[in-house]
Amino acid sequence: MPVKVIIYDDNKDRRESLKILINMQQEMACTGIFKDCLHIEDDILSTMPDVILMDINMPEMSGIEGVKLVRKTYPDLKIIMQTVFDDTDKIFAAIEAGADGYFLKTSPSSKILEGIREVMKGGAPMTATVAKKVLAKFKDQSKNDIEVFELNEQERTILSHLVNGLSYKMIADAMDITYTTVNMYIKRIYKKLQVHSAPEAISKVLKNRII
Repeated sequence: MPVKVIIYDDNKDRRESLKILINMQQEMACTGIFKDCLHIEDDILSTMPDVILMDINMPEMSGIEGVKLVRKTYPDLKIIMQTVFDDTDKIFAAIEAGADGYFLKTSPSSKILEGIREVMKGGAPMTATVAKKVLAKFKDQSKNDIEVFELNEQERTILSHLVNGLSYKMIADAMDITYTTVNMYIKRIYKKLQVHSAPEAISKVLKNRII
């Protein structure tokens, strides 16, 4: 079964371009394109997507508000935000609303496709500039913040890589450990943070300055 993707973007040319790009992939299918998310709940029912590519700036209702609506009914539906602007406040607002990933529209097409594949594996794909902003905002945390969640150095390192947008495989390569070991550590991190997914973990990092 192909990964079903729907697109929200107020730019018609970009909507059409992304649709063509996705439909060119053997393992993906674009099942819907929309200029706004005013009827997002009905859109989801009619298209049954696995992944939503969501423009953050749209008329009448923002992508962030769209994410909030989706999360009320579909907590596990994957959502990747896209924007022209490298806006720190909107980045954090989108992540805290429940977005699974965040790309600038200037990102190469290959990165968007890679992000779709990664988010389906449980990752939290982000462009490097976005990841740096997330990490920079919370680089000054106290020892007490860490001890509240009892994360050891290895777990904090893996969590940092996760926030930085690395896939499980990339984390394994960076730390010279196996994919299975990374998966084991991430399950342990989720348990300690009392979360169930990468976006929930990142949101908790943002709110509690864990890394």
